[in-house]
Amino acid sequence: MTVFDRNLARLRQIDLSLGNRVETLYSTTQALEERVALADLVIGGVLVPGAAAPKLVTRQMVSGMKPGAVVVDVAIDQGGCFETSHPTTHAEPTFVVDGVVHYCVANMPGAVARTSTFALNNATLAHALAIADKGWRQASADDLHLRNGLNVVLGQVTHEAVARSLGYAFTPALQLLR
Repeated sequence: MTVFDRNLARLRQIDLSLGNRVETLYSTTQALEERVALADLVIGGVLVPGAAAPKLVTRQMVSGMKPGAVVVDVAIDQGGCFETSHPTTHAEPTFVVDGVVHYCVANMPGAVARTSTFALNNATLAHALAIADKGWRQASADDLHLRNGLNVVLGQVTHEAVARSLGYAFTPALQLLR
């Protein structure tokens, strides 16, 4: 298994925690082209907060894969990271392009609703309690993670990627919370 990323600190963290069970590579077009051509399964999990996912795997790369290979586009909710992707449903989850099976279900956690609800609750409960105890404004001022989740505060766009993609002025949230 190979994990690609452009964040060297994250690649080092994976190396330290998983050792030689996983190969880590800095994500370049050449490295992706080489590995995708050999892969039986490619899982694309790209997130650019506030923006569409970049199309990292081209149609040409997909057409060069082995027949019967599978791609899973976890980034489909942000537009997908494979040029050949389009959203599918749990009822009809797959389609085939150039002999390659595509799984591009929007809202993948919906397939395991109970489990994903527990996971979401575990990840968000502390934030919800902080908001209940302090109010949204103070809780966001105190917690970088809550603050990073803000898109608009008092009519000002406070998420830099959202402001850039929509052509609005960006205002740091902390300026508006104090």
